[in-house]
Amino acid sequence: MSDKKPGPPRKATSLRVPGRARTSSTTPGTTHSLDDSAAPRTMRTKSISLRTARGRTTAQQRWLSRQLNDPYVQAAHKQGWRSRAAFKLIELDDRFHLIQPGMRVVDLGAAPGGWTQVAVKRGANRVVGVDLLPVDPVVGAEIVEGDFTDPDMPEKLIGLLDGKADLVLSDMAPNTTGHGPTDHVRIIGLAREAMYFAFEILAEGGGFVAKVFQGGSEKAMLETMKQAFTLVRHAKPPASRKDSSELYVVATGFRPDRLNLHQDND
Repeated sequence: MSDKKPGPPRKATSLRVPGRARTSSTTPGTTHSLDDSAAPRTMRTKSISLRTARGRTTAQQRWLSRQLNDPYVQAAHKQGWRSRAAFKLIELDDRFHLIQPGMRVVDLGAAPGGWTQVAVKRGANRVVGVDLLPVDPVVGAEIVEGDFTDPDMPEKLIGLLDGKADLVLSDMAPNTTGHGPTDHVRIIGLAREAMYFAFEILAEGGGFVAKVFQGGSEKAMLETMKQAFTLVRHAKPPASRKDSSELYVVATGFRPDRLNLHQDND
């Protein structure tokens, strides 16, 4: 029997999700917001090799290697964004000018907080992120842990925003099954829920952005959006991987009066 005294207990180490920054900055990105989207294209990237394949399948190794060598992932790490997904909103905003100084913004499915960071960085006055999962605090934003489909959520968020929202963002996506038609139906269903939530919380003239899959928005959903908004477009930002079926629907100019008229006639 050994008489060696046990040492102090080791601190538990949490697993890090590849693609999420180890630490996030209170002032992520570049000095000028308009330069943020250029970072993945202009920064000097470095090749990262996996040290060991122990415990990983070939597919897992391939995915992890691609993730670690992705210029958007490396730029997110360097600039303090919570995830590479921040660049998707940056690129959408550069194209459509969605976020204006002084706006009230709601970010649905906010975890880990990259889109919330972008909304704050680009001048939104009040930003509220909502997610079922815990989200680390984002300076300049309120974080609500809960289900956005809760009937009390719109009123709660309007109170936090001190008024109706000017922009509702949704980068939510269900877990994929690998079966295209099933995945499309599931993500359209989630986007539709986000759309109806936006109808409840948006101020007149507001905007809505939601993730959908290739094939665009479902016809019925798209027709409703065209009734409710002045302009509806689909976009695939450069940060979305080329082999991904990911797409975004961007709607601006919310017209609640037209929406109410449409619903009354149904």
